[in-house]
Amino acid sequence: MNKLILGIMMTVSIFYLSGCFDSETKTSVKKHPDAKEVLSLNENANILQWEGLIYETDIEWVNELELIKKESVGEITELFTNGDAKLFKDGMANKLPIGAKIYSTNINGILIVEYNGEEKYYLALVEG
Repeated sequence: MNKLILGIMMTVSIFYLSGCFDSETKTSVKKHPDAKEVLSLNENANILQWEGLIYETDIEWVNELELIKKESVGEITELFTNGDAKLFKDGMANKLPIGAKIYSTNINGILIVEYNGEEKYYLALVEG
């Protein structure tokens, strides 16, 4: 009789404990910030988009780096003018002129943009 009661109690306990577990799988997705997010945090941010990433300039520690300008990777082809930031796309900037030249550097994630004889350093904004 004791074995039967013990067996029933164990079975009930197993069913009870298995009901406490969350069977749903939760997935956390991290993504890089987009233009809408960056501009919502700082409407005066000087940004461009290149190869799916948003780059921002006027970052003090980046401006202090000794960068080497490497090869030309492209140029600004379109100016963003306070429209829907979701429409921001590669080759677009909000403060750079069309035709500004974009160069890779010796440091991954930083671009140099050249226009009117001036150079600006742009840092890729990435999650994590």
